Amino acid sequence: MRDLITKEGYDYAFDPTACATCQGNCCTGESGNIWVKVQDIPRMAKYLQMEPDAFIKRYLEKRGYRFSIKERETEEGVFDCLFFDRATRRCQIYPVRPLQCRTYPFWDYFKDHTEELKRECPGIVTPQS
Repeated sequence: MRDLITKEGYDYAFDPTACATCQGNCCTGESGNIWVKVQDIPRMAKYLQMEPDAFIKRYLEKRGYRFSIKERETEEGVFDCLFFDRATRRCQIYPVRPLQCRTYPFWDYFKDHTEELKRECPGIVTPQS
């Protein structure tokens, strides 16, 4: 039996065991923003054994009044989060990843785009699944 994660207001559940076989689909794809809260920067920098200012300069972009993790474009023309390791298909900062990453796949956008989410994430379970 699977231990599914559910969240009120969403018509799907998430099976976290699917992450073991996924290729990191949630970390790569179209370009976008990977928001980092200012208060999370010291924790993330410490994890990487860096000073916060060096962390910001190397890994973040300022977008308005917010910070987003930089991306790298692949040979295939998709964009990876800078912390996505293509060799291992895993996040290099998983224990301190941003809130946006920790709340995936329960994003408001996916409430109305469940079919898109199912194509991206093998851990999505719907009543029809």
